[in-house]
Amino acid sequence: MDFTGPPLPLQDNGFKTTTPEASGIPEDEMASLEEELRIWKERVEKAEKEKAALACQLNAEEGCAKAEEDLIKLDVEEEQQKDMMMPRDAYERELSELNQENTELQRELEKLKEEIAEWTSELSQHRQIKKKVAEVKMKFTHMEDMQDDYADMNIHCVFGVATKSPFKLKKNEALLTFEDEEVAQRLIEMGEHTVDLDNKKADVGVKPVTLEMGVKFQLHVTISGTKINVSEVPDLSIPDDWMRDKLELNFYRSKQGGGGEVENVQYDKQSRAAVITFLTPGAANSFVRCTHYPFYANGRCYRLAVSQSTDAHLEQFQLYRGISKRTILLKGIKDAEDDEEIVQDMIEIHFQKPTNGGGEVDEIKYSPGGTWVYLEEDI
Repeated sequence: MDFTGPPLPLQDNGFKTTTPEASGIPEDEMASLEEELRIWKERVEKAEKEKAALACQLNAEEGCAKAEEDLIKLDVEEEQQKDMMMPRDAYERELSELNQENTELQRELEKLKEEIAEWTSELSQHRQIKKKVAEVKMKFTHMEDMQDDYADMNIHCVFGVATKSPFKLKKNEALLTFEDEEVAQRLIEMGEHTVDLDNKKADVGVKPVTLEMGVKFQLHVTISGTKINVSEVPDLSIPDDWMRDKLELNFYRSKQGGGGEVENVQYDKQSRAAVITFLTPGAANSFVRCTHYPFYANGRCYRLAVSQSTDAHLEQFQLYRGISKRTILLKGIKDAEDDEEIVQDMIEIHFQKPTNGGGEVDEIKYSPGGTWVYLEEDI
């Protein structure tokens, strides 16, 4: 708002008027001044009212802006709540997807458990060799030397055990195992050989043989010269101490020969078994061929099952896989009119001749139709 006019004479925060006589101002001029003063007062009052109205309007606009800001915040919070509180059908749909995903994960977990069980079973088969020892050919290697030159009369034996590796012999193929590994390696280096089969020349290829996973170890067996195992002890109504004494007396220089002074008797009534330990080294060796031994008690003669005490443990247990050193694979043998045995003999004769780079054949296997064979570890 534009205010024009001469400045007002203000003094002591108020307006003061004077009479014409005191001021020396003519009366008509004084009246004009008073009228002008009245106009100014009205203008000031009007300005004050407009100022107050503008202040109210400003406050209202600020309140409106704050209200709009609060409203925006409420809208944001409402949207967030809507996101959190999804419709029931959307919730059920998401729950169904989660359940389906969980089911798939459960199936995958079960599959992994089955694979782990298979691996564990396969590993345990390698470890639980005792079940297969009886079916595996054991090769006696040597007697262990006695330690500290002490004749303990124990028998220490070492056996080499190796599982056989399966090999798929395909159609018109043959496997040859030589006594000397140098022969096999020389033939492999030569690569191809011309073999006379049924008066027909056949070019065959020589390849190395890769063995599948196998197991080999040493079985150390100690047969005690001072202990024997006794079983089938009769169940008598006597204290255990008495039974131990009777067993000791029975095996102390018995009438059957052998035995000797007994150092200790371990008796288990529940299993009806005992372990007799002699003081004299080698005393237990007299019972090697004695499977049943007489036992006298309460005026009767019983038969005890007697066996030597043995201890067996494995050493140098290892898994192996590699290329055979003494065995070669012949590929490309053509069909012949002769039977399988004749063809096999002709192949063996050819590779036994030193002039053909061969040597003494330890074993040969030929199958015109293919078959499975099992190779001993020789790597």
